[in-house]
Amino acid sequence: MLKKILLAILLVLIVLGIIYRDLLSYGWMQAKGQIGILMDVRDVSEVLADPAFPDSLKARIRLIEEIKQFGVDSLGLEPSKNYTTFYDQHGKPLIWIITASDRYRIKAYKWHFPILGSFPYKGYFDSTRAVKEEKVLIHDGYDTDIGEVSAWSTLGYLKDPILSSMLKRREGSLANLILHELTHGTLFVKSDLELNENLASFVGDLGAIRFLKQKYGANSKQLADYEFSKKYNDAYAQHILGGIKKLDSLYLTFGSDQNADPRKDALKKEMISKILSEADTLLGGKITLRPKRADEEQKLPGNAFFISYQTYKSKQNSFKQEYETKFGSDFKRYLGYLKDKYPSL
Repeated sequence: MLKKILLAILLVLIVLGIIYRDLLSYGWMQAKGQIGILMDVRDVSEVLADPAFPDSLKARIRLIEEIKQFGVDSLGLEPSKNYTTFYDQHGKPLIWIITASDRYRIKAYKWHFPILGSFPYKGYFDSTRAVKEEKVLIHDGYDTDIGEVSAWSTLGYLKDPILSSMLKRREGSLANLILHELTHGTLFVKSDLELNENLASFVGDLGAIRFLKQKYGANSKQLADYEFSKKYNDAYAQHILGGIKKLDSLYLTFGSDQNADPRKDALKKEMISKILSEADTLLGGKITLRPKRADEEQKLPGNAFFISYQTYKSKQNSFKQEYETKFGSDFKRYLGYLKDKYPSL
């Protein structure tokens, strides 16, 4: 009887392995990449005691420790063992993110993972695998976009290291990044990445400003630089979100057919070009975007470019209004409310 049960279990595992072979292959690749990094980290205490490690970078590591403590004490984020180790990237990117969208609709292609739920992006530690998957999506008719990321969160399941690229960031940008990722370890809702990333972006911005004021003062250069950058980034994000509405209106006139159509492609290209060119006038034209290379002039982004703005920036005003009007700008109380309202992984 026991042999029959074991044989049945083995057969089930074999069938599941066949059905989910792509997912298992991806999971193994991601685990291998993550483990490869974790096997090559150094404890922060060791790095700080290393006389060969630059003092300027040691100061950035100590700043990260301060930001973490600020997040716990002042914002109510969960204590974490993240950022107690250090990984040297040697100037190389670590992970590539793919996003995809319908051809004539701003609608994210979603990948589904057990336990974690659905995601409108997929990460790879191997750029060749990312490009391979992108080619499949393009063949299937989707718009795609691939970009590098500077950090990620394992939601507290592993000790996320300080990456060497983080130490090149300005004080405000670094505070935003660390508080953003620590928010994921505090509250992460299954299959609602738009809520998760928008909340983390909101906390990152709010927390960075509070931290800079506390550490450097209300009239500090660090705060002024961050607020100026935030003002432009916010204006750009709102401009792109407005562009999404214009594209949605255009695509409604196309009907539901997502098959390639030269006429539709021409109208789509014209609209996207107009949206991006109008960004040059943000903040009264006081900021000039970096000059485009010749190849960039020829290749406009597709719908996938807009997905990240939906994911990260579409709910900022909603969070801000709720935080200020319902909770009197008491963030700890607001975070407690959100943790009660949304079940976290």
